[in-house]
Amino acid sequence: MCAAGTDPAARIHAALDRLAGDLPGLGVAVSGGGDSIALMHVIAEWASGRNIRVATVDHCLRPESTDEAERVAQAASALDLPHDRLPWQHGGDLPGNLMANARNARLTLLSEWAGEHRLPAIALGHTADDQAETLLMRLMRGAGIDGLAGMAERREAMGITWLRPMLQVGRAELREWLTGRGIGWIDDPSNENADFDRVRIRQAMAALGIAPDALARSAENLRDAREALSHCTAETVAGAIARNGTLILPLLPIREAPPEIARRLLIAGCRWITGADYPPRRSTVLHAMKAISSGGRVTLDGALIEPTESDLRFSREPAAALRAGTSRGPTWDNRWRIIGLQPQEHVAALGYSPLSGTDWRATGLTRDEAAASPAIWNGGELVAAPLANGEKTHQILPLRDKNDLLGLLMAH
Repeated sequence: MCAAGTDPAARIHAALDRLAGDLPGLGVAVSGGGDSIALMHVIAEWASGRNIRVATVDHCLRPESTDEAERVAQAASALDLPHDRLPWQHGGDLPGNLMANARNARLTLLSEWAGEHRLPAIALGHTADDQAETLLMRLMRGAGIDGLAGMAERREAMGITWLRPMLQVGRAELREWLTGRGIGWIDDPSNENADFDRVRIRQAMAALGIAPDALARSAENLRDAREALSHCTAETVAGAIARNGTLILPLLPIREAPPEIARRLLIAGCRWITGADYPPRRSTVLHAMKAISSGGRVTLDGALIEPTESDLRFSREPAAALRAGTSRGPTWDNRWRIIGLQPQEHVAALGYSPLSGTDWRATGLTRDEAAASPAIWNGGELVAAPLANGEKTHQILPLRDKNDLLGLLMAH
């Protein structure tokens, strides 16, 4: 937590050393507010020859936003850091939850920008205050231990590593640090708009005298508890098998485990199959748990989950594989890497109709696994079904193995 009397920049440096010390480059998301401006200045000091690049997402929601992005560009230039403005091209069509839509757009724009500039990670300016506000917001929504554990310092999503090196630093001390160095920042008026949940939470905390440090410390304690649960869950699936894109878990340890362990396994197994960045909704997971406990099979976010006498099998739902469409390679359905495709060929799900012309039973696949498997096509003509027929004309490699399951169980 925020250590009184210590230099906030020194704590951020230490976090950067821990989180990004081995990275050759780093993107920095800077809105122009005090938190992200402080982060940019600290990273500029810390960089030591690394490739650092700054981006500002212009949500194009206020007339001033473009000028504010230009002010960030000038501040970055003064630090010899390249800057890019990333406009959100929404065209004024903003249905639904504005804050959620803006967040999703921001992450998408930043991840695409990082990929374009070959930046392995992006640093975000969240502070201990943001952590405290997040805890209260999630508490209001009935979140479980994962949600109440707050934001992680390091997270993998959308093909990018997201870093939050300022979670141990408070908003007020960052502004004091900036003021002491004569560094200005932009105050976004939306931060005072009580139409937004986070702003109302912030105002309630101030009115009640709730210290952000105490709440952030609670989130840290909950993270410790989550880590213990994750380790116990990982031990439950020590006998897991990953084969031909299917995940097979021993059923007895899952049945004997507390429901929370089983819930975590279902989420990790489902994400292992689909490669999704986010878990399925809690209500659908609980429904799946009930069906499985009764011996029934169930689909969950594109994964087919089926208990046998001794195992719990996770495979791709054939309908979801068909919805994945076609690919010219090298990957398909966020699950497979294909080697040996000819220019006129593409990959798509095999489907049920061609199964009669294959020897899928001899491969050990179930009928559903064979139908969801990748096949090589030339137009509408089936060229090869490497998994369902055992053909060697093309190499079909799963993108995930057993170690990736353990990674999903431990990552947050």
